[in-house]
Amino acid sequence: MDPDLLIRGRRVLTMDPSAPLAESVAVKDDRIVWVGADAEAAAITSKRTRMLDYDDCVVLPGFHDAHFHLLAYATSLGAVDCRPRAVSSIPELGAAISKRATVTPAGHWVRGTGYDDVYLHERRHPTRWDLDAAAPDHPVRIDHRSGHASVLNSRAMVAVGLRFDTPEPPSATIERSLESGEPNGVLFEMHDFLDDRLPRPSKSELTDSVRQASGILASKGITAIQDATASNSTDRWDAFRSFKAAGALRQRATVMPGVHRLSSFTDRGLHYGSGDDALAIGAAKTMLTMSSGRLSPDVETLRELVVDAQSQGFQVAIHAVEAEAVAAAAAAISAANTSKGSPELRHRIEHCSELPPDVLAAVVASGAVCVVQPGFVFESGDRYLAQADPEMLSSLYRVASLARAGAHVAFGSDSPVADPDPLLGVYGAVTRLSLQGAEVGLHEAVSVADALRFAITGSAYTAQREAELGMLAPGMLADMVVLDQDPLEVASEDIRRIRPEATIIGGQVVWES
Repeated sequence: MDPDLLIRGRRVLTMDPSAPLAESVAVKDDRIVWVGADAEAAAITSKRTRMLDYDDCVVLPGFHDAHFHLLAYATSLGAVDCRPRAVSSIPELGAAISKRATVTPAGHWVRGTGYDDVYLHERRHPTRWDLDAAAPDHPVRIDHRSGHASVLNSRAMVAVGLRFDTPEPPSATIERSLESGEPNGVLFEMHDFLDDRLPRPSKSELTDSVRQASGILASKGITAIQDATASNSTDRWDAFRSFKAAGALRQRATVMPGVHRLSSFTDRGLHYGSGDDALAIGAAKTMLTMSSGRLSPDVETLRELVVDAQSQGFQVAIHAVEAEAVAAAAAAISAANTSKGSPELRHRIEHCSELPPDVLAAVVASGAVCVVQPGFVFESGDRYLAQADPEMLSSLYRVASLARAGAHVAFGSDSPVADPDPLLGVYGAVTRLSLQGAEVGLHEAVSVADALRFAITGSAYTAQREAELGMLAPGMLADMVVLDQDPLEVASEDIRRIRPEATIIGGQVVWES
């Protein structure tokens, strides 16, 4: 066998049901060739085998984020931090924007990210006039932590062509002053509109940002991501290829094409699963929203989108948050899964946020794979408690109920909407505690073992890669994370304090503490 590398820890959590615990893992090239006890390792190694001894640590398969937005996360790293942990009021937010403006040439954009009106002292969104006062000589854009709202100052509104009489794009909302009717700078569901009108970073700037982002992800033990950006195009696919070629993106990546852009992929011979084990084409992503008070797209159009994508061999991933949207997504997937001769494509519902009993039953019956964000329970739980319909609170992110009913569940962060740290997601799923320590649907808490499974093995299943990712077993890709504490042994409240010591992708150490 003569492996290149032997990795040992205090114990190894393989996530392999047939052999869940071990002490050492042997790697040849980029694959695992043996997993077992230390006492047996001498028989399969040689003098040429390099040893990595993490004596006091625990080794697991690498974390796999099933719902991520790489370029949004990468570009957010250079923005002003407006998250609740950084600012607690609109004056503090304004001061942070003003500070950045003083080191930014006049007329150049200032970006902020992560503000949350619920956590601001004023309990409202900033307006254009708040941002004008902070940076009168710069166009300013700040993005809400949810990813569904932005605020522009007056210079920014002029720059993107927003005027008093600008019509709202489909499913979007331009908030207006009650007195004058003029836009107040607060925009909902207009990210694509804005992104098309803002200056783009150069290729080298973007590559550098991705390199930084990949390093941060590696420091959190993340070895694979699935990019769920609904606007993903062939240009975006080419950008991912360039990041890989430059060595900027170390994680294995699956890129989801936007469902309305599938023809541009297939015209180039790019189909579901095209690529290799480092970078591949994944599900066709589509948005299903209730932002305007009605389903967009409507039920019939959604079904046509799913059927068309399925006819081209694509798995479909449907963004659905509200109960009505989740129900419609389940109906569309059920129709696709039960159609004559339908392939097993594992169509997905992304978020599955609101699941009252009837909708939960419909989702389970549809056969949909559910990609949920338990990190939202931690980061946005206080918002849910303050704003959600009390009758809906018990139906939010029903991880335990989905799992008990037999649905396939996977975890994603939706970063940069939330922190990409997978252990925060595990913490949220296990404790159901908010940032401020409030309980959010405690009846939906799951065990640590199940939460780890959803964050690792479940994510591999969603991408149809469970034959090579998600477990430490012979033949699997050698992707691992080394943790300083065992999640199965620490108190649940300490899970978010666990830290990675090393991250290994394809048998190569890509990060160490």
